[in-house]
Amino acid sequence: MSIDSQKRLFGKGSNVSLFTLGTMRGTENLDKMYGLIKSAYYAGINHLETAASYGNAEILIGEALKKLENYDNILKKEWIITTKVLPVGNLNYLKNNFNTSLKNLKLKKINNLAIHGINLDEHLDWVLNGEGEKFLKWLIKEDLVDQIGFSSHGSYKLIEKAINSKVFSFCNLHLHFLDQSKISLAKLALKRKMGVLAISPADKGGRLYDLSDILLKASAPYHPLELAYRFLLSIGITTLSLGATKSEDFNIAKKLINSSQELSSSEVSALENIEKLGNEELKSSKCEQCRSCLPCPSEIPIPEILRLRNISIGYGQFEFAKERYNLIGRAGHWWEEKNASFCLDCNECVPRCPNNLNIPNLLKQTHNLLIDKPKKRLWS
Repeated sequence: MSIDSQKRLFGKGSNVSLFTLGTMRGTENLDKMYGLIKSAYYAGINHLETAASYGNAEILIGEALKKLENYDNILKKEWIITTKVLPVGNLNYLKNNFNTSLKNLKLKKINNLAIHGINLDEHLDWVLNGEGEKFLKWLIKEDLVDQIGFSSHGSYKLIEKAINSKVFSFCNLHLHFLDQSKISLAKLALKRKMGVLAISPADKGGRLYDLSDILLKASAPYHPLELAYRFLLSIGITTLSLGATKSEDFNIAKKLINSSQELSSSEVSALENIEKLGNEELKSSKCEQCRSCLPCPSEIPIPEILRLRNISIGYGQFEFAKERYNLIGRAGHWWEEKNASFCLDCNECVPRCPNNLNIPNLLKQTHNLLIDKPKKRLWS
């Protein structure tokens, strides 16, 4: 029997559970997808997130939901489904792809459709003034979606512009306890009555399932992942993406499926201990992510690179930071394009830093610390 779980209003759409099953990691075969969705149901989750670009994910979801109806009496109507389309192509191309998604998912209508990866200014312009605008008008006219949103790996200013465009009623953003640089954007979206989904708060949030001893000790008596989830839920983030690969991955979700209340004094103390740990390790070299150093004449994403330094040195999450650093310049517009080696020692950033950091030296140190052979991304 499914857990009776709390639901939050997701923008203009239906209410969703505090956790969402991200299906990117369930594309191995039908049995894998079926098992994950079934485990999600019994963990109290009613929201599935996927994309047409995730290989055969939509096909497997459609087949898995059919199997759940036939064998487990878990009805398709109990699920809220979000899928995504890339910001490319003309109207006919987009119509054809969307109809394919409907066919694969075995649906007549999509609950939530996100424009997947508004990472560049031209992507947003495509939605506001180009073929994307025509596509969205067609979707609304034909009543094929309940609401339209976006996901983004882009800059702070770009995401802010997308939120303020009034075109979207939900957004998927990278929101993490160890990286709070986008939290103010999430709060802006919530103020606009938008739904907000936190993308990968466990993995991209610092690989919080593979922890350093110092981070585990600092978070006691809690697990750092539990604290990271509670931090996001307590500030009102609508739902957190859970990229599960096995049934055990739902254990914390089961525990926290109704835990949207304010942080307890004990949780606050543990979070403060984690921050204190980072401050002690980094001392006066901590980057506070204020972005005052920007723009960089060499277009180096200084805050992002120094964030990885914070996480590796401050919290001991070295392997995570190294993996992310070595994706720079190798993932197109889905990630940063220039690493710290592009620094020309122009020193324009130095007087702008309110903490008087020697940014060029910190960039070089970070590069030497984290540079390595890149690992293949799960999905491109």
